[in-house]
Amino acid sequence: MRRAASARKLGDQAADRSVAVPVELAQIDLAHDAAAGTTTGQPRATGADRGADAWTKQRLGTGGQVQVMFDFIPSSVEHIRSGKLRALGVTTTARAAALPDVPTLGEFVPAYEASGWFGLGAPRNTPVEIVDAINKETNAILADGKVKARLADLGGTVLTGSPADFGKLIGVESDKWAKVVKFSGAKPG
Repeated sequence: MRRAASARKLGDQAADRSVAVPVELAQIDLAHDAAAGTTTGQPRATGADRGADAWTKQRLGTGGQVQVMFDFIPSSVEHIRSGKLRALGVTTTARAAALPDVPTLGEFVPAYEASGWFGLGAPRNTPVEIVDAINKETNAILADGKVKARLADLGGTVLTGSPADFGKLIGVESDKWAKVVKFSGAKPG
């Protein structure tokens, strides 16, 4: 019961589903102890219900405090570097190059991994020539040294590839998070 209530509370907090869903799922997954197969059912605080900068500035710029927050590195890295936030861990399988002294959560919770990613999509019936042209130009931009350096400085990792590669990533991630949602007992609405 607590687990379902926690998941509902997290769902109610999310205004921007495109950002909130991965962050909320990371929280649900963290509550699940992969090694023991148990769930704590404890809600985790999140910045998912905010526009990233507005929420962060409101909490940190006015002397507010954040007890626990799951966030994407690019929207938090400057606050971590300035000492306004203390990073306890990253949710990727490897330490982040932008924050090399911050451990992974997998170093404490075996098999833990929750990576956020962004990609470009097009309507299903978009001509292949257009999709391929967008993919080619996007990969060229992401291969540019200045772009790569800036994204790395922000804590981002560039993943380039074909539309088929991206489709595989979406499929793998969808399957993984569907299992987490099912285990959590979360229901829509």
